[in-house]
Amino acid sequence: MKAGPEAALYAHYAARLRPPPEVAEIPEARGSAGEVRKREGAALIAALPADALAVALDLGGEAPDSERFAALLARWEESGRSVCFLIGGAEGLDPAVTARAEHRIALGPMTWPHFLVRGMLAEQLYRAQAIRQNHPYHRAWRP
Repeated sequence: MKAGPEAALYAHYAARLRPPPEVAEIPEARGSAGEVRKREGAALIAALPADALAVALDLGGEAPDSERFAALLARWEESGRSVCFLIGGAEGLDPAVTARAEHRIALGPMTWPHFLVRGMLAEQLYRAQAIRQNHPYHRAWRP
């Protein structure tokens, strides 16, 4: 990820997470939209550990609120498997990726650039951690 505000946003929240997240970036593919999705999808799937619990960030997925996301994350972590979030590139996720994913979540109904999604996901992971630790970062009373 290139230096800039998106990278700073991600770094800000990732530094607060325990354990810190690991990020595996795949090379940006070239070609038609379908070719790009297929190539990037294959690379995403290949990067997953064999026993990974894959969660695709997908516009068609469930859009849990922060408390529900914290509960989902706790359940996923209790499985003992590595929880891996899959973020598509500019062309989105290939159907093979969403088929491999055991869960699909959305960060709301709007489409977000993948570099912003990384920072937004890191913030929600930190928020979920705070919720589970009863830390005052998350204020449930706020809309």
